[in-house]
Amino acid sequence: MTEHAFKMPNLADLAEATRLTQAGRLQDAAALIQRGLSDRAPASRETRRQPQTIDLVANETAAATAKASRPEPVESDIHAAILPGRLREGLAQVLKGLRGIAPVKGLGGLDFPGLQPENRGPVDPRFVERNFSNAAGAREYKLFIPTGQTGPRPLVVMLHGCTQSPDDFAAGTRMNELAQHDGIYVAYPRQIQGANAQKCWNWFQPNDQGRERGETGIIAGLTRAILAEHPIDPARVYIAGLSAGGAKAVNVARAYPDLFAGVGVHSGLAAGSARDLPSALMAMRAGAPGSELPGGGSGFGTGQATDAVRVPTIVFHGASDATVSPKNGDEVLAQAGIAALSPRRESGTQAGGHRYVRARYADGQGRVQVESWRMDGAGHAWSGGSKAGSYTDPLGPDASRAMLDFFAEHRLGDLRR
Repeated sequence: MTEHAFKMPNLADLAEATRLTQAGRLQDAAALIQRGLSDRAPASRETRRQPQTIDLVANETAAATAKASRPEPVESDIHAAILPGRLREGLAQVLKGLRGIAPVKGLGGLDFPGLQPENRGPVDPRFVERNFSNAAGAREYKLFIPTGQTGPRPLVVMLHGCTQSPDDFAAGTRMNELAQHDGIYVAYPRQIQGANAQKCWNWFQPNDQGRERGETGIIAGLTRAILAEHPIDPARVYIAGLSAGGAKAVNVARAYPDLFAGVGVHSGLAAGSARDLPSALMAMRAGAPGSELPGGGSGFGTGQATDAVRVPTIVFHGASDATVSPKNGDEVLAQAGIAALSPRRESGTQAGGHRYVRARYADGQGRVQVESWRMDGAGHAWSGGSKAGSYTDPLGPDASRAMLDFFAEHRLGDLRR
């Protein structure tokens, strides 16, 4: 915090200001907010920090757990943690309305995560907004539709990391650019702040991990809806994600081996690595305990795949990742069943960038079922990504290209189903 005392606005006043704004009484709303801010000193710009890592389980409890090693939260963090989702949405309307009239003293420092208009870049008619809902819930998503292609096409579902959006993730991974070249549809489900304060996918919550339940059920339902509406080849449907999105992608793929022909996990965790917040924090820092528990990790362990349920898997993980321990990448590989496969390793250096080790694990027929990339010196960011998006590392080998190439080698029914 700054040296200035911070007075939290009265929530009842905020709710009333929301009502007044919705009724068109902007001046009354402004006066109410003005009174609420009268004793509050404006925040110093120097105190507003940018996130350096993607916090997979960002909320009040996680912040308290890490308090000894992290700076105190700035005002925007406090508001994001305590304001109910519906009130935050109303407050967004208040701020939008108030900024359209005369400036209000003290209003300039009131910036809340998720309340500012999203910078979505230039409009691309191929990149469209969609909505989906089913019994498990509802989410918006963006869909990239390639042009100039005929016949059934592949589909890749991309799950963003914490604090990100579909547009940000698409820009950082450059996946749409590659998808246009290859003729691939790409879907980007959008996590909402009402579900997680930092827009993380809730990979660690039991109710969001199982088949036809919570976020896992929403993502699978959304995927089926795209298949029904567009010329998608149902044998070539894949899912990938970064960080919390990577952990969620594994949850979804293992819950739906009849829907997804492959999964890409970048800086993520194995399915079932956590069952609550404490176990999530433990897994992020040191890997999941499942493989060390009796019976192979019943409950939230990392049980290994068999040929009957294996989903072809490609894993990217930075060797210097301080947010999600690289041990988690090893556990994703173990869960994919590399113990029963034959490895072939090679090493190299990205031109002007990171040194890496690539391993490909083949079955008895010589078909590569699992692939691993470990980048020396790389942290918690999308390898080979563009600076146009957040949490990217342009110095790494191109994870997007490698994932699409890996997916192209796999179709549903090759080994199972």
